[in-house]
Amino acid sequence: MKWRLRKTVVLVGMMGAGKTAVGTQLARMLQVPFRDSDDEIVKAANMSIAEIFTRDGEAFFRQKESQVIARLLADAPSILSTGGGAYMAQSNRDEIKAGGVAVWLRADVDLLWNRVRHRNNRPLLRTANPYETLRTLYAEREPVYARAELIVDSEHGLSIDATAQRVVEALSTRADVLERI
Repeated sequence: MKWRLRKTVVLVGMMGAGKTAVGTQLARMLQVPFRDSDDEIVKAANMSIAEIFTRDGEAFFRQKESQVIARLLADAPSILSTGGGAYMAQSNRDEIKAGGVAVWLRADVDLLWNRVRHRNNRPLLRTANPYETLRTLYAEREPVYARAELIVDSEHGLSIDATAQRVVEALSTRADVLERI
């Protein structure tokens, strides 16, 4: 089946939800570019996100993140993976709604923990009790993620391909975003 993407699909959700992996597969399926806002920030700053957080602080990082998201939304329709905190800013939500469609990849805390616990590239989890930090972040962010226009569940045991297919099915309900050709 052939599709035409009419708006950028912005994947939002917690770290470990699968935004990058699912987004990459989704872009392949729809034959559009895949972009990652974190990767774009790293390229522009020539340092890792952890280094940006350490050197310049989270507020500076969030400012750069907003600029990158706005720039990527102005480009041709693509799949855009965002950092876990990007959707928390009202200005980013407004920008996404105006130029694309937000899709929340929803996953429970235990699945997220399974996916991120052995990684050391998560600056927000560099705490004495990273599981509790993740649980707290999830509780704070879940009501905001729930404002996304579409919600797709990322479940334990579900392949990346199957999750991407779920996203296509959700997008296909929106003719303003995805049209069959």
